Order: sequence, then C-alpha cells, then structure tokens
Amino acid sequence: MSFFCSQNALFGMGNPLLDICAVVDKDFLDKYGLKPNDQILAEEKHKEMFEEIVKKFKVEYHAGGATQNSVKVAQWMIQEPHKVATFFGCIGKDKFGKILKEKAEEAHVDAHYYEQSQEPTGTCAACITGDNRSLIANLAAANCYKKEKHLDLAENWKLVEKAQVYYIAGFFLTVSLESILKVAKHASQNNKIFCLNLSAPFICEFFKEALMKVMPYVDILFGNETEAATFAREQGFETEDIEEIAKKAQSLPKENKKRQRIVVFTQGKEGTVMTKGDKVETFPVLEIDQSEMVDTNGAGDAFVGGFLSQLVQDKTFEQCIRAGHYAANVIIRHAGCTFPEKPDFH
Repeated sequence: MSFFCSQNALFGMGNPLLDICAVVDKDFLDKYGLKPNDQILAEEKHKEMFEEIVKKFKVEYHAGGATQNSVKVAQWMIQEPHKVATFFGCIGKDKFGKILKEKAEEAHVDAHYYEQSQEPTGTCAACITGDNRSLIANLAAANCYKKEKHLDLAENWKLVEKAQVYYIAGFFLTVSLESILKVAKHASQNNKIFCLNLSAPFICEFFKEALMKVMPYVDILFGNETEAATFAREQGFETEDIEEIAKKAQSLPKENKKRQRIVVFTQGKEGTVMTKGDKVETFPVLEIDQSEMVDTNGAGDAFVGGFLSQLVQDKTFEQCIRAGHYAANVIIRHAGCTFPEKPDFH
C-alpha cells in the first residue's frame, strides 16, 4: 500500500470550462485567424465560431478547464480514497454547469463551485487538426470567481487549509489574482507545496505582472517549450536554451527558502526537462505510434495530473515525472481529457 493520501490533500482552483471538441479543417482555422497550436481567450470575432463549430462538425462535449483536468487526472491515478482532490471555480446555473458538476462527481473530485446567474458556464472550443489543437476559451462564468464570495467563506477556506499540495494553472491569473495570492501565501507560510503552470504564451506576455507577483511563492513551475521560450523572452533571460531557461526560472526570487524551486518543462514528444539542485535533467517520454494518437488536447494537463498524484503521496520527483509521462501517454489515446476506468501505473 502506498503512502495513504488523505481527502482534500490536493487543492486546485481555476476556470471550469466545458470543452467543445471537433476535428476541423484549415479553412475553418483561417476563417477565424487561429493558429493550429495555441491557447487564446475568445474575442468578439470568435462569437460566431462557437455556433459554427457545432453546426459544421461532429462535436464532443467534455468537462475541461486546465486545472480541473489536472486534478481529475490526479484523482484517477490515485483511485482511492475518493476526494483527495478539491476543486474551486465559478460556473453558471445552467445545463453546462450541471454537466460539469456531474462529471466532477463521476471523477470523484470534491468540487465546490461558486454558482452565479449573471454569466453562463464557460466553454472552450478545441479545434483539432492532425496532432495539433487550437483552444479558444470563452470564460464567461469562470471569469466571475470572487475571493470574498467563495474562497473567504469559512467552510471553503477550511478545505484550503486541509491541503498539502496546491495547483493553479496560469490561466486563472486573468480571473482572480487576489485568490491565487491568498492560497499561495498560505502554502508558503506553512511550508506546503504551491505549483503553478505558465499555461500559455499570452499569460507570460500580457499577464506577466500578475505572474511575477505570484512567482515568489511558486515551489514547482510547470510549462511547455513554447511557454518557456515566451517567458524567457519577456523576462529578458537572453537565452533560447530550455535548460538555461529552467535554471534562470529556478533562481528567480523565492519567499519560502526551505524549498528550492523545481522547474519542469515538457516538450511534446521530446524529453521533459527538470531542475534538480543546480543540475538540469532530461527525462524521455514514452514512445507512442502516430496511429495510436487520437488527440493531444489535455496531454499537458494530464502530465501535471500524473505528477501531482505522486507528489501528494510523497514520492520522488523522478517518480512524479514517470507518472506524468504515463498519464499524458494515456490521454493522447483518448478524445479530450478522458481516460479509461483504471490506470495501469506502478
């Protein structure tokens, strides 16, 4: 029996979105000015796209949102007990919100949503072409999360205090910086582990002020190669070498000196880079045949979920990475961020 995880040991907070996934064509991407592989926030010009994708292509609906995906995968990897993972976010009082609640329950995640009726539940169009995916998020309700209306409530904050590991995707920086800081400071002051994901190039570029306010509290920083490159450029690191970028990100100022920051950068099918002390190590990913790949949407989230599932059980960082690679490998064989009934990871 592995180290027993207690309920609510892993805390996640972010944008709960319903993914609308479809395999599209290049014309569709061009029409809406989308890059094949990107994550952006929906603008006025994308409004019609959400209607057209449903009319024109065969769509699948999956519960999504980066942080929620990751805590779900972590819970799936852990299996028992249920509700090791907690999730906070904002939804609408509507059909999509109801689906998200049902899906969280099916995944045995302890989701506590702030529900409001001003805005509908957020959606994310996942436009898939080959092994690329372009994500366009219409945050709607997700953007309405309020610290004082939810996080600050005694019964909710109690769940934050129960946790040992915290994970928030950088996407949430656009929603509630004050909520992130409250959680991050709690983790730092109590020598718990706070993890953040760079999430998207636009976060590193247009939300870097908010990002850098949180950085001193970050114990583990996740990102992929594109985000790492954008982050390095925006921070004036003057290097494009991913190992160097990881080292420089590691040595940014840090509040809790008891834990050295760990930086983990995935690079798709290339190896994953992780700082270790003053070294940087590369870990190869599991091989997968092109023919077995269904879609890469959710692979990054799954990697983090696998990683967190071991972290919360006090395993080595090497084991965390192995689990991350395993989870990502499973997710790319399934549509969206979905997975089989049980993991086969040892």
